[in-house]
Amino acid sequence: MARILVADDHDALRRGLSLALTAAGHDVEEAPNGNAAIERLHEGYFDVVVSDLRMGGSDGMDVLRTTRSMHPATSVILMTAFGSVSTAVEAMKHGAFDYVQKPFEIEEMEVKVEKALELKRLRHELEYLRTEQQETYDFERIIGSSDALQRVLGIVRKVAKSNSTVLVRGETGTGKELIAGAIHHNSLRASRNFVKVNCAALQENLLESELFGHEKGAFTGADRQRIGRFEQADGGTLFLDEIGDMSPNTQAKILRVLQEHEFERLGGTRTLKVDVRLIAATNRDLSKMVATGQFREDLYYRLHVVTVETPALRDRKEDVLPLAMYFVRRFSSELKKKLDGLDTDAQKLLVRYNWPGNIRELENAIERAALLAEGQLITPDDLRLGDTGSTPGSPRETSTVVRIPPTGIALEEIERQALVEALRMSNWVQKDAADLLSISPRVMNYKIKTLAIELPRRRITAADGG
Repeated sequence: MARILVADDHDALRRGLSLALTAAGHDVEEAPNGNAAIERLHEGYFDVVVSDLRMGGSDGMDVLRTTRSMHPATSVILMTAFGSVSTAVEAMKHGAFDYVQKPFEIEEMEVKVEKALELKRLRHELEYLRTEQQETYDFERIIGSSDALQRVLGIVRKVAKSNSTVLVRGETGTGKELIAGAIHHNSLRASRNFVKVNCAALQENLLESELFGHEKGAFTGADRQRIGRFEQADGGTLFLDEIGDMSPNTQAKILRVLQEHEFERLGGTRTLKVDVRLIAATNRDLSKMVATGQFREDLYYRLHVVTVETPALRDRKEDVLPLAMYFVRRFSSELKKKLDGLDTDAQKLLVRYNWPGNIRELENAIERAALLAEGQLITPDDLRLGDTGSTPGSPRETSTVVRIPPTGIALEEIERQALVEALRMSNWVQKDAADLLSISPRVMNYKIKTLAIELPRRRITAADGG
């Protein structure tokens, strides 16, 4: 449904057009002359303005100039008598969408209005594509064969074809955006926009403007109308990342869109209807936030229709090396360096490491290694995982090198240092540290107790990074 203004001083023609466009499902207002049309334009927004070129008082050119000044995204269609065609053509040079020569069939005007609305939709898509690169999401792009990942993809394949709201949960860096993109790309909405918004990256007033748009003058600095993400995603999918960081006021507005499929731009009075599928993501426990009053219970249940849990990388260790090789190939190309892969020790280190930052940390580690690598194979020294703070550029002392001071050292202390270093490299996961030292988890636990090694009271997890 679009909002249309029909301006003509010929009552019968104006009312006939209004009835026909209303019957086509549009919200139509009438103006009996140019002055009244300009008043309507000052009062609100219209998707299309249909105006006679010759009217008493302000004419169609005045209506065109006012529309272009106040609402640049609005299309203007002019109606003209035979003798004014040259003027209508001149008007198109100044921004009119099209003109219709009188007399005309109502169906002809309906076709032109639909074309104007289609152009408006395409402009919205173009605006979005200019600000954010559209990515192609396919199941083939999601690397990994682990059972944990395949279970997730099985759910994604089932829910993709529906219009159900989806909540994607998981630690930071586990690929929640990629899962959301795969749902959209494999849905019936794949030909329309996949629009992404990070709720944690914007303050409340900026987030509302980003989501719902604003009218010119809605607040200080709003020097022009802005189309929000909900409008850009009309017919497609809107992905709200970090939805747990959204304020209660914005939560209420999101709930309304989910329930009523409508909203108003900031500073506007016109109610806009949209058809948007919502996918939300968070690394927070929303159920606990509901219990403490930090998140609306009604919104939580609206989002909780289908839940997808993205597994942590430490729970899909068999996917670490395929992901690492993907990043090696990518950064080898970007950096224009010949890198054939990872040496055996580097591969072992990657698999043993606990990856608190998940896939994002792995990506950063490979990028750093690709920059530092001097040979064609990445080594453990290039990866710098479990680094204890050696000076950059200096030879690194690995945990396999034992240095005995001239004054001597107790064997027990050497053993203790080896245990602590292995625990650090494994993010304090005892089983992984035991693997590094080729001992059993039971022996590891025994030595931690007998050597009085203090473990961190609270492990650092990906969720701590926000």
